[in-house]
Amino acid sequence: MLAPVSRRWQALDPGRREVLGQLARYALTGGFVTLCYAAVYAALVRGVGVPPMAANIAGYAVAVALGYVLHSAWSFRGHGRRDKPLATTAKFVAVSLFSLALNSAWVWIIVHALHLSNLLPLVPISIVTPLAVFWLNRAWVFA
Repeated sequence: MLAPVSRRWQALDPGRREVLGQLARYALTGGFVTLCYAAVYAALVRGVGVPPMAANIAGYAVAVALGYVLHSAWSFRGHGRRDKPLATTAKFVAVSLFSLALNSAWVWIIVHALHLSNLLPLVPISIVTPLAVFWLNRAWVFA
């Protein structure tokens, strides 16, 4: 059953295999980081009654700390250069701030502007934001 998949994988251009491998590792790692973010956000919003934007920032803090360690060590292992850790960290923080701004926009639009469920922002936060951040991390941070 896995033989056809293996043959297709081996037939791919090595550069494409590299990107798909990174995307798979990023999806696993990012999925875990996003689940941690969502758990913090939901627990604070629903469990404690923290305002959604404050819960978003708390979830972000947890996600960015986990994300840097996991993505640099595993998701983008072997990709790009690692000779300038200060520059890489600064770029990661910049992308993370973009991620925070994007997630904050989802929360504001869905909860405050549209007056929908305070858990509904987790949908674009779990799908759209990670794709944008993957591209930025691969193209700029860990390039």
